[in-house]
Amino acid sequence: MKKFNVGIIGCTGMVGQRFATLLENHPWFTVSVLAASPRSAGKTYEEAVAGRWAMTTPLPASMKDMIVMDASAVEEVAAKADFVFCAVDMKKDEIRALEEAYAKAECPVVSNNSAHRGTADVPMIIPELNADHVEVIPAQRARLGTKRGFIAVKSNCSLQSYVPALFPLSKFGITKSLVCTYQAISGAGKTFERWPEMVDNLIPYIGGEEEKSEKEPLKIWGHVENGVIVNAQSPEITAQCLRVPVSDGHFAAVFCSFENTPTKEEILNTWKSFRGRAQELDLPSAPKQFLHYFEEDNMPQTKLHRGLENGMAISLGRLREDSQYDYKFVGLSHNTLRGAAGGAVLLAELLCAEGYMD
Repeated sequence: MKKFNVGIIGCTGMVGQRFATLLENHPWFTVSVLAASPRSAGKTYEEAVAGRWAMTTPLPASMKDMIVMDASAVEEVAAKADFVFCAVDMKKDEIRALEEAYAKAECPVVSNNSAHRGTADVPMIIPELNADHVEVIPAQRARLGTKRGFIAVKSNCSLQSYVPALFPLSKFGITKSLVCTYQAISGAGKTFERWPEMVDNLIPYIGGEEEKSEKEPLKIWGHVENGVIVNAQSPEITAQCLRVPVSDGHFAAVFCSFENTPTKEEILNTWKSFRGRAQELDLPSAPKQFLHYFEEDNMPQTKLHRGLENGMAISLGRLREDSQYDYKFVGLSHNTLRGAAGGAVLLAELLCAEGYMD
């Protein structure tokens, strides 16, 4: 695989910082440009994140002295990168406009933002599940009037704790699912130092999260038709999302019913044998075993298992029959790795391997 020069738009926020750490020694990608808001522009990266570096690993040495550019200087930033990762903190309509501007400057955008997740010709991809949605990109390019430029997005971080477990079970005809997610504070871009109110606390509301948790999976389950992604009509999903006093890791309690109810053994075998396009292509960030099931009653645990396979695997447990639904189980994913920056890096690897960045 050839090397690609990449940019991080929104490099100073928590997800932008995570991008920096993941890309520091990436075998395919070299960070060639950093960009953020005007208040950070003109500073070195070290100066721009001074006092708010939230990662446990140090600031990457190769990026410390890079001068942060103004993200709105689209042509200048785009000229320095083969494609960009986007993790900006702006209003949705502003994000949509900014990402389209980069795409129209013939610079593909791999976005961590939610602004374009509902756009019909923008693929929202979990590489193990719906890699075939890349097929919509030529239609998007035709709409934008670009040869190379396009936008691809990753899904909401909370989906990773339950959708990867449900998706392979589609062959049994999932009819409905109820999900309760227990989400870490880093999902809000916070640490305990910056959000002391979360210590010994739980907040039963995360703005917009329940709607995303119910609707976004249907786009992932959808299919490409006539240049757009047609959302699936089922399964019906209802969700409740809570913020919990955990630094990293989104947890889910999942209930589901089927048209053709499988045995517990059939479900476990389906999870164990499931491989997606990311594993077939042996992408650098892909976990070897995507879905890990733990037999112990008190597993998985956030602190013990969120970092499984570099934080890119999904941990599952407590599969059992239910009195209202057919089955219930729990799931865990690392929200800033698999759920955010890591999922976007894996998506970029897929797009490179499939030739969309050439």
